[in-house]
Amino acid sequence: MISKVGQIMLYVNNQDEAVRFWTEALGFHVISEENNGQGMRWIEIAPAQDADTSIILHNKEFVAKMSPGLNLGAPSLMFFTVNLDELHKDLISKNIKVGEIVNMPSGRVFNFADDEDNYFAVMEKS
Repeated sequence: MISKVGQIMLYVNNQDEAVRFWTEALGFHVISEENNGQGMRWIEIAPAQDADTSIILHNKEFVAKMSPGLNLGAPSLMFFTVNLDELHKDLISKNIKVGEIVNMPSGRVFNFADDEDNYFAVMEKS
């Protein structure tokens, strides 16, 4: 039986820029970084050091060569926050592409984009 989501693979064109975006703009932490010395490098990031789920930033070009049939599109991720308005204003102040806050049946939500125009969503959850 599966007990939880452990890691989400995010394939990016520029790993260093992706780390900068997630850590500086969104406050994520680098949990670990691995490099096998043969071109395979991955960086694990998470919103907190002890988070149950983390994101692994992989080099899209390298993974495409290693696994030609793999879907390298960005996953559709929904993040949660306790203060949606504050986060929305913070991301706007950092010149991040941010959508309007909308009311959904499940709560208030907005989208944002990383530096590679991958879009993600944030929902307010107490």
